[in-house]
Amino acid sequence: MTALAPIAERVRPNLIGTIEAKDFSFWYGKKQALRNITMAIPPRAVTALIGPSGCGKSTFLRSINRLNELIPGIRHEGDLCLDGNSVFDQSLDVVALRQRVGMVFQRWNPFPKSIYENIAYGPRINGLGNQAALDEIVERSLRRAALWDEVKDRLRSSALSLSGGQQQRVCIARALANQPEVLLLDEPASALDPSSTQRIEELLYELKRELTIIIVTHNLQQAARASEFTGFFFTGELVEFGPTEQVFTSPREERTDAYITGRFG
Repeated sequence: MTALAPIAERVRPNLIGTIEAKDFSFWYGKKQALRNITMAIPPRAVTALIGPSGCGKSTFLRSINRLNELIPGIRHEGDLCLDGNSVFDQSLDVVALRQRVGMVFQRWNPFPKSIYENIAYGPRINGLGNQAALDEIVERSLRRAALWDEVKDRLRSSALSLSGGQQQRVCIARALANQPEVLLLDEPASALDPSSTQRIEELLYELKRELTIIIVTHNLQQAARASEFTGFFFTGELVEFGPTEQVFTSPREERTDAYITGRFG
């Protein structure tokens, strides 16, 4: 796809958090979910993946940090690279990969623990036991998730006592506590009210200064508002990928135009 060339040129090995797909295909058993996906996702930006349900967006997202490997019978061809290195390299520590590539799911899933323990969980299991250091990480992560001022006086309260929007930001803060290079979000605002959705989008705007962010969304308005690059998936194929403004206002592919204008999907 010639449209990829200008974007690929922006990706440099010295920029941390670059993601590149090279003829990547994926199967669940005999069912092929992705077909020859090739794209270079620029670092320090928000990239939205759009398309109808079942078109492969979430499969692609979960492949980046190898979460799909938890499902029996899967296989892939081609490659996915993080900072120029294959995520499927046999010498790669998958736990370390998932620290570098954090994931936040559609339905918020805080642990049934205190707010503090939710955020400190990752650093603790990675061997950090220093209380002062943990305190610093918890505060920093909650600040980065725009939640500190709302919860700083009740850190020992259950995270389950928070509102849905706050619980989702706890999950984002929990991912940020591992200091990832990439943050994957699978429809993080689909179950939230408009006010909470706005907070999440504002948060993405702040975080993109430090992280590569990839968000799967069915909300086309959200993709147009919150992202700088957009990839349109359809029946397991990447139909079009480019700057969001171009994809939404002058798509190169008829199928992209049909989806964005509501003629199908």
